[in-house]
Amino acid sequence: MKKIGLIILGLIIMALAAVIGARLLTPEDNWICANGEWAKHGNPTADKPIIPCSLVVNQQVNEAVNQNISTNQAVENENAKIIIDSPKVNDLISNPLEISGRARGTWYFEASFPIKLLDENKKIIATTTGQAESSWMTEDFVPFKAEMSFTSDKDQNGALAFMNDNPSGLQENQELYELPVRIPKTETTTVQVFFNNNKLDPEVSCNKVFPVTRTVPKTVAVARAAIEELLKGVTAEDAKAGYFTNVNSGVKINSLTIENGVAKIDFNETLQSAVGGSCRVAAIRAQIIETLKQFSTIKSVIISINGRTEDILQP
Repeated sequence: MKKIGLIILGLIIMALAAVIGARLLTPEDNWICANGEWAKHGNPTADKPIIPCSLVVNQQVNEAVNQNISTNQAVENENAKIIIDSPKVNDLISNPLEISGRARGTWYFEASFPIKLLDENKKIIATTTGQAESSWMTEDFVPFKAEMSFTSDKDQNGALAFMNDNPSGLQENQELYELPVRIPKTETTTVQVFFNNNKLDPEVSCNKVFPVTRTVPKTVAVARAAIEELLKGVTAEDAKAGYFTNVNSGVKINSLTIENGVAKIDFNETLQSAVGGSCRVAAIRAQIIETLKQFSTIKSVIISINGRTEDILQP
């Protein structure tokens, strides 16, 4: 009987040990998002996640959150909406920054969505657009790519903010995912971009444009960088000084080549979308041509849209 009692006691001890061990290892011991803040659930061994709880739209598996790893390393569960393949969490980003990943079709509108680079004070220092690489009319994941140039006057921590495209403008429909990154100090150069100005030219002479200075990352492709700045349009400060642009928002450069003093620049169809009137057409051409001709290597400019030169920018 004594021997049987010892065996029973041993089995009880083993069962208790198994229960305690399972409890210590259970995934219930982790950090959970409650009311927009990280809260301990049980006794997690991992440090509090670096990803802000209030911004997490991908509620990934607990191990992924606890290890502070990027969403592409996590299990793609049914709640994931956007997965960033590059860069990864806390990467030191380079300039220009190439971004890639996957997002559900519902994250896009017209095959794109906005991406912003935030500095350590949450100030926007650069913006770009994530572009779908296949049909976005689905609820499944759709691959995307984007490229971004940025300037930073110091080494600092920051974040890439991925926002769903929200044509409704309603706050309850806006979603955001932030990916922490390290931003290096960048070398810069200045370029000029040309706009119309109703104060410097009250009669608005259509093809009379005026320069404003922009600071861009130092690059060998400085002419392209200048046009990219032109396509961003005027700032609030520019507008107060009378500057305005005639170039549509959403215009993209397909290609830019410079050979024997001739710059050939090709844009997407948005350049001439809903553009009418000879004055506006002349202003668009003047803005592009003068922005490119500031460089000594460029003597003349040929503008095309999706490869066409003959039937574009008609009044």
